Amino acid sequence: MPKTALLAGATGLIGSALLPLLLASDRYARVVVVGRRAVALSHPRLNQVITDLGQLDAVAAELQADDVYCCLGTTIKQAGSQAAFYQVDFEYVVALAKLSAAGGAAQFLVVSSLGADAGSGIYYSRVKGEMEQAVRALPFQALHIFRPSLLLGERAQPRLGERVAAFGLALFRPLLVGGLRQYRPVTVVAVAQAMLAAATTEASGARVHSSETL
Repeated sequence: MPKTALLAGATGLIGSALLPLLLASDRYARVVVVGRRAVALSHPRLNQVITDLGQLDAVAAELQADDVYCCLGTTIKQAGSQAAFYQVDFEYVVALAKLSAAGGAAQFLVVSSLGADAGSGIYYSRVKGEMEQAVRALPFQALHIFRPSLLLGERAQPRLGERVAAFGLALFRPLLVGGLRQYRPVTVVAVAQAMLAAATTEASGARVHSSETL
């Protein structure tokens, strides 16, 4: 039976690669996108809900779905402060997860980060780890956590540091074997494809997907 997919973060790097895949999939009769601004795409199965992500409860009835894809994320530099970063990467993500669980969603698929650890001394990694802990506590049939390393893709606002890192890692890629494979750069398309593939397995329980498996 065709299902409904809900995507948050459709204008971001991974979300923008994932949306066309969801719309092309026979799995979904309806794809709902929620965000602060509309995506520049028109499709008969696409529904857009434009709202403040801090006010999701006000549009809860429009966000009911079987599979929920959360691609929300920013950086401290881009957000402007640790507090603003926390709001996006923890508060908005967890609020979406709670609303989805309450609405009966079977699966929640969320983008986290390599190194996510609630006990980390690195603020970014600690927030990602705390987010993972929070969503693990919710009663989804399946929870898929994606921890990509450096993402390769065209950003609207290029990051010089990422380009330099990608070049360096490309040189050392042949050496990144065994346990080091998780540090290999991964394309956003590969992550998007892995998210959709994970949903179609109809697995149960919590699973973590790192770059080495994408």
